[in-house]
Amino acid sequence: MSRGKSKSDITSFLGPVESLESYVKADWWRELFNANYLRTDGDLVADNDITRNEIDICTSILNPEKTDVILDLCCGQGRHSLELARRGFVQIYGLDRSHYLITRARKNNRAEGFSIHLREGDARLLPYAADTFDYIIILGNSFGYFESHIDDEKVLQEAFRVLKPGGKLLLDIPDGAFLRNNYVPRSWEWIDQNFFVCRERCLSENKERLITREVITHVKNGVMADQFYAERLYSPENLEKILTKCVFSSITFHEPIIAESQRNQDPGMMKRRLVVTASVQKKWSKLSRPKKTKNVTVLLGDPQLADRIKPACIFDEDDYYTINQLKEALATIPGYSFAYIDNHAGLARYLQYKKTKIDFVFNLCDEGYKNEPLMELHIPALLEMLAIPYTGGTPQCLAYCYDKSLVRGIAKELDIPVPQAFMINPGDSLFIEFPIRFPVIVKPNFGDSSFGITQESVCYDITRLENAINRVRTMTGSDTSILIEEFLPGKDISVGIIGNFPNSCFILPMIEEDYSLLPPTLPKICGYEAKWDPDSAYAQIESVPALLSEDVQRFLGACCQKLFGRLGCRDYARFDWRLDQNGTPRLLEVNPNPGWCWDGHLAKMAAIANISYSGMLVQILKSADKRISQHILSGTISVPPLTSEELKKTYLVPVFE
Repeated sequence: MSRGKSKSDITSFLGPVESLESYVKADWWRELFNANYLRTDGDLVADNDITRNEIDICTSILNPEKTDVILDLCCGQGRHSLELARRGFVQIYGLDRSHYLITRARKNNRAEGFSIHLREGDARLLPYAADTFDYIIILGNSFGYFESHIDDEKVLQEAFRVLKPGGKLLLDIPDGAFLRNNYVPRSWEWIDQNFFVCRERCLSENKERLITREVITHVKNGVMADQFYAERLYSPENLEKILTKCVFSSITFHEPIIAESQRNQDPGMMKRRLVVTASVQKKWSKLSRPKKTKNVTVLLGDPQLADRIKPACIFDEDDYYTINQLKEALATIPGYSFAYIDNHAGLARYLQYKKTKIDFVFNLCDEGYKNEPLMELHIPALLEMLAIPYTGGTPQCLAYCYDKSLVRGIAKELDIPVPQAFMINPGDSLFIEFPIRFPVIVKPNFGDSSFGITQESVCYDITRLENAINRVRTMTGSDTSILIEEFLPGKDISVGIIGNFPNSCFILPMIEEDYSLLPPTLPKICGYEAKWDPDSAYAQIESVPALLSEDVQRFLGACCQKLFGRLGCRDYARFDWRLDQNGTPRLLEVNPNPGWCWDGHLAKMAAIANISYSGMLVQILKSADKRISQHILSGTISVPPLTSEELKKTYLVPVFE
């Protein structure tokens, strides 16, 4: 005997009614947007091709930058936000009243490894500060639900408030004039093999709204929902009038959207939609008005000192050219004033004396304090002691990432795959038992810039391995720990991130090393010769866009964001990977303050995303600036003023006049 429906299972079904309008609740939208909504409207709101087309329309009209701040208002299950994130937009916010749909959006956001800011909330009272967004989009028939047009005005007034001066609103809403004359009074259709929906429609008494009744039925279980809703019908004239009333300007109507259901179903309110943009002309609010110019000190390596990482152990013409390229690029950036310091002997005194005039330090000293690689973390440590904000990794982050074995352990803790490897510590003898198969690659455990990694580091037998180990010890000292790692045959991949964890990490296009011009007798590595020796065969290696499946790219992006957060990276970082013989990505190392030069890996990734060198530097600066400003506002950074008299009492060394 089958179980009958309990009273709690039964959906109330009204039968024929004389007036649809009398059954519409004022807040019908609180309950309607649930799983049934995704069933009945899925032919349009769950069709990826339609979503992509709608975002094509938006981006072609607005032409936003990848780092612009965009609010997807009334975002539903986040389909437009997710599509923007897939296209490389990094600062995406979504808000919707439906708890069910926002929960779905968050789940999809996590599954795809994005960092979209998603909130449940009321569009009439936005939970954002004034002058926050460059663009607001309201897409796919998500405007005009309220019983009174006054509430629609509140939505637009809030949009105006949270848009920046010069920001834009894009509305995609039903063409009211068309629907008023072309709505379908009755229709029914199969949703799938188990569900069908019947609809009735009529105009409201004042002809301003279209009333819809929807009866959703399961073939075995009967009526699942009997629901009523109403949407305001805006003509272009009325829409322009309400936008003007809410102080928007430059109101422009674009080509309408004509929706076609792939299931050949009734598109209803989505059939023909108006697309309109409107601009915000206003002054910055007092609380959000940006400071005209920020004073940034750019901290570099010291060209007066030796640098054992460089081939000739000194700064050469290429280094000075790179620094000049940096200065030229920074000179084009508005809103910042740059001063440069590279004299490490007087660094502490200079910073102490100038600290009250420095908004933050752009720490580009990847050579280390006094050009000593082991003292790279001393630069941020000095800045921490002086309470001067700075870009990039903290001392702890740099210490973690300088130790390749430690990074391997953290990656394993996060279930991120790494190559097989083992350590040889100072004093260890070779080898009682060799734990991995040849070929292997020999690396100093501590270090970066590929120091100590050459073509001779790839070993195919025990003799070459012994020679490689002795070579590393000769270069780096007998007290060096050495990492012996399986040499992976697959693609050499780099992933770059600009931004900050967890909410604004922008993953740059991934690159791989093209070894096609390398002589077949040489191992395929991007080591010291590739980076420092222009006469080497390795100088022919080029970085090209990585050809990877979407699944692999999502996996890499998600893993890199995990590592970025766990290791405490800030503002920008680069992650190096290699694919094994099965195509599985395995982490090689993490670079928290990666190379910033005009022709480096990070700049190459940015170029693929159509971001110029100066544009890349801007985004690093803005990421740091935003992070620092938030910390200062929350009280976690304090930069107290220090007078010259206090300086003289505190320091026994002369100060700069």
